[in-house]
Amino acid sequence: MATEKLRCCAKFLESSKPYLAMISLQFGYAGMNIITKVSLNQGMSHYVLVVYRHAFATVVIAPFAFIFERKGQPKITFPIFMQIFILALLGPVIDQNFYYAGLKLTSPTFSCAMSNMLPAMTFVMAFFCRMEKINIKKVRCIAKIVGTLVTVAGAMLMTLYRGPIVEMVWAKHSHPRNKTNATSTTGSLDKDWFLGCIFLIIATLAWASLFVLQAKAIQTYKNHQLSLTSLVCFIGTLQAIAVTFVVEHNPSVWRIGWDMNLLAAAYAGIVSSSISYYVQGLVIKRKGPVFATAFSPLMMIIVAIMGSFILAEQIYLGGVIGAILIVIGLYSVLWGKHKEQIESKVADEIPLPVKDAQIAVIAGPVIDARDNFTQEKYGQKGEANNKPSSVLITMPIRPEPPMKANQEAKA
Repeated sequence: MATEKLRCCAKFLESSKPYLAMISLQFGYAGMNIITKVSLNQGMSHYVLVVYRHAFATVVIAPFAFIFERKGQPKITFPIFMQIFILALLGPVIDQNFYYAGLKLTSPTFSCAMSNMLPAMTFVMAFFCRMEKINIKKVRCIAKIVGTLVTVAGAMLMTLYRGPIVEMVWAKHSHPRNKTNATSTTGSLDKDWFLGCIFLIIATLAWASLFVLQAKAIQTYKNHQLSLTSLVCFIGTLQAIAVTFVVEHNPSVWRIGWDMNLLAAAYAGIVSSSISYYVQGLVIKRKGPVFATAFSPLMMIIVAIMGSFILAEQIYLGGVIGAILIVIGLYSVLWGKHKEQIESKVADEIPLPVKDAQIAVIAGPVIDARDNFTQEKYGQKGEANNKPSSVLITMPIRPEPPMKANQEAKA
């Protein structure tokens, strides 16, 4: 009896690992959003923060890439270099800078809610790039289309309508002075809020574009994903330095001490761009990208609770309704992708005469290659800050028996 109980406990713990890992990542992403918001409010330039963040990420990831992936490194030709250059431009530079700018002008909860648009945005861009096929007669395709429309509607509602303040039960009497300050600066706050929404949408579009364009680079670095990530972070750091020199003309913005600014850069680089990459990559290999993405709304809830305590964050009715619509649309898209995975798995089990089949077998569930483009930072981002590894998995085609092939040749 004792051994059976121990086996049951061990089996339960083993099956719970992916859930515990993803829940822990959401807390990590939530902490990154709160710490980053505090640092930005204290005057740190988001351009400099992007530089330091990816410098930390490069220093952390590069040694592991050298130790585990130094053998069989692909040659960096000019086309491959341009792919990495564009990936670094879309991710570390455009996405992160616009996300941090939007986070500074809005709030952590709002930014996390907007980042849940990522799967729908990726689906739309993959469709225009002819990487997604739509069949209106199938329920899964209808679910993805409807989910995308609902997600866009939620984002539009959050952008154009704020509504009254929703009082949190635990924060109702904590910060009474906020009400008097809110009425005096309503006009400027509305302008900043709208501009922040636009920045967050641009950041989400940039990250969705990165997922779509990442497919080509993954084919080259499918066995060297740590190397690809370290190269993207390194080149992104150089690009971010160039952008910062152009935009920030005051040398004092580069100064960083043992304060919240250093914590924000180190935390984002080590936790959000390094540890989360490895952990989420393991979860994706074991449970698939849909499973990993399904936990992203949890980060929004954690950030809302932490933000109300730490930052005295005000949550508006328009944001609550829009966030609910975005989450509904998110799960509708994910449900469609899940059904697509099941159908593709059944289809791949049937042997078909396919020429020049590319075989990339990685331990884990069978995943449609197109699901590569809808996985989340990784969250993310609570944000722009959650970036997972892409996993390309296809089933090997069973070869035709030689006796049968010879008989057909004679015939």
